Amino acid sequence: MTFLVAPVSSRAEETVKAISLFSGAGGMDIGFEQAGFEVVVAVEQDPSCCKTLRKNRPKTVVINDDITKVTTKQILDAGGLKPREAAVVFAGPPCQPFSLAGERRGLDDPKGRLVMEFNRVVREALPMAFVMENVSGLRNWNGGEALNLFLEEFSKPIGEESYVVTYSIMDACDYGAPQHRERLIIVGNRMGKDFWFPKPSGKTLTVRNAICPLPPADAPSLAAVRVARSIPGRIAKHGF
Repeated sequence: MTFLVAPVSSRAEETVKAISLFSGAGGMDIGFEQAGFEVVVAVEQDPSCCKTLRKNRPKTVVINDDITKVTTKQILDAGGLKPREAAVVFAGPPCQPFSLAGERRGLDDPKGRLVMEFNRVVREALPMAFVMENVSGLRNWNGGEALNLFLEEFSKPIGEESYVVTYSIMDACDYGAPQHRERLIIVGNRMGKDFWFPKPSGKTLTVRNAICPLPPADAPSLAAVRVARSIPGRIAKHGF
């Protein structure tokens, strides 16, 4: 996630602060840190992920709880922030409801509606910008219903302000990763600025080049084989 880059002062007290939601083990956090942000607070429900976050990021305050039970004030207080002080709030809400590998229940699944918790925190914390990542299947769930709802909600006025929102489907292989991994990226800012997604790097890294130095892999599990075999049928069924 290095495409949203802000200039960072050499003075430590002026670092650009970020809030991480649905943090998992910290993958998006790494990207934002590499782009110059300081992740001051992370919210994650899974205890094992929280243990990993605390081990790797001792300076980040980790809130181990269900996001639906955590107030925005608690998040801001934990990070030593007030509304409007965070530069960015970012998140990768649960993708299973929209994934081809899942049941595709979308908004009919409680996990699928957790995106609105992200929206709640953004509207109450009022960061300068927000970034949300999810599987590309969210775009075409039920004819685009979920994506249209989220874009509408993210764009609603907050007092006299509103977020300028845009989105794109980005493939990791276009940016140097050795795999096709499409993801929906939604970006918003309350500065009234247009946002342009980065162009593909033009550099291709093959799987062979990436993994040839590694020892031979173990055989895939039965579950992995079963899911892999189901993908063509899911693509045919969902038109994706």
